[in-house]
Amino acid sequence: MKSKLKAIPGSIVAPRGFLAGSVFCNIKRLGTGKGSDKGQKRDLALIVSEVPATVAGMFTTNQVCAAPVKVCIERAQKGVAQAVVVNSGNANACTGKQGLQDARKMTALVAKHLRMPVEHVLVGSTGRIGVKLPMANVRNGINEAVMRLDNSSENAAHVVEAIMTSDTRPKQIAVEFKLGSQTVRMGGICKGAGMIQPGMSITGKRPSASPLHATMLCFITTDTVTDAKTLRAALHEAVAQSFNRITVDGDMSTNDTVLILANGLAGNREFWVRSPEFGIFQSALNHVCLELAKMIVRDGEGVHRVVTVRVNGAKTIPDADAAARAVANSPLVKTSWHGGDPNWGRIIDALGYSPAQIVEEKVDIGYSAPGSRKVLWSLKRGQPTKATFKKLCDAVAPKEFDLHIHLNLGKANAVIYAADLTEEYVDFNKGDLSDPTSLGG
Repeated sequence: MKSKLKAIPGSIVAPRGFLAGSVFCNIKRLGTGKGSDKGQKRDLALIVSEVPATVAGMFTTNQVCAAPVKVCIERAQKGVAQAVVVNSGNANACTGKQGLQDARKMTALVAKHLRMPVEHVLVGSTGRIGVKLPMANVRNGINEAVMRLDNSSENAAHVVEAIMTSDTRPKQIAVEFKLGSQTVRMGGICKGAGMIQPGMSITGKRPSASPLHATMLCFITTDTVTDAKTLRAALHEAVAQSFNRITVDGDMSTNDTVLILANGLAGNREFWVRSPEFGIFQSALNHVCLELAKMIVRDGEGVHRVVTVRVNGAKTIPDADAAARAVANSPLVKTSWHGGDPNWGRIIDALGYSPAQIVEEKVDIGYSAPGSRKVLWSLKRGQPTKATFKKLCDAVAPKEFDLHIHLNLGKANAVIYAADLTEEYVDFNKGDLSDPTSLGG
């Protein structure tokens, strides 16, 4: 069951009862490292619900896990939250006991100002790894951000700026839809451009059957009435189809986090999994997450082309996923995309070394416009087609296109939203030995 989604302004403050505030407090320190040429860009933000909200989260499954993620995993499991404090410029990862103390101190400062239980405050960080937080700056930033809280679209846009690192543009969305007779709103923001191939779970633990997957952070607000179990189920499904389906460079961050707060101020009738209302809510959340996830890929570091890799006919779902990821993360494939080269040889090579079962004589490879069923096949049953080189080049020339891979071994499918690999990406990430402040995490 679906409900029409209407785009609205305001992102995270579009739903009733949510406030936002942000400041510049020099967390990274001006003039140090990549990205410091952005000047006094806001780098600390607050997202606050006026009432306690139901919360659900998905977190990195990287075995090296940042302090704020550890705090969030513990608190989100309790199902109630009211505020999120987040900073850019410092990941607070690989910072030991001090880092964990600092993450908790950030939440305690917010809780004291807003007179709420400290367990109801969550925390996120993004930036350099292995650097201690400048807590004096953070404290001053929180003090000032609290004073700036309001529900203006301008403040919401400022929060988007505050969580950005190597991002070149803001990523935000808001929609409204009907649940029964009530109008419900949902808004979201995210950041991410490099160190992008999230593989998140509710507990931060990597399921045994899961594939191995700059930090991506996403914060979603809604005024929907729902319980924690239902919200977790919906977020798990939405993330599986969006953030866990993207890759820029194949690197999973220590800090990947998606949080959703539902404060219930829309007054809709509470629903449960498998009810018609749940289907409507799930569709809206899927839409918000996928749109934000695609924004991340399009704004990937140095990205010139975005490619949707569609694998069909795999023997199993893990095979389909493995095949898609092998192609999407192959440096040779990604550089050919950048060059506009329809090089099917590199693609079938990546399929062959993937863990997926592949039979060379059954593989089909082709290209289409985004979402189109009209495919120009470059390979059929393991052999080149009669498609001309010019037509194949024209098919991969656009900024976005779909790559279709049919394995013809079963019924399992997978989709990965991927990016090319460019000189700009290498230049941005290679470091500068003459400038030690640009090196490290």
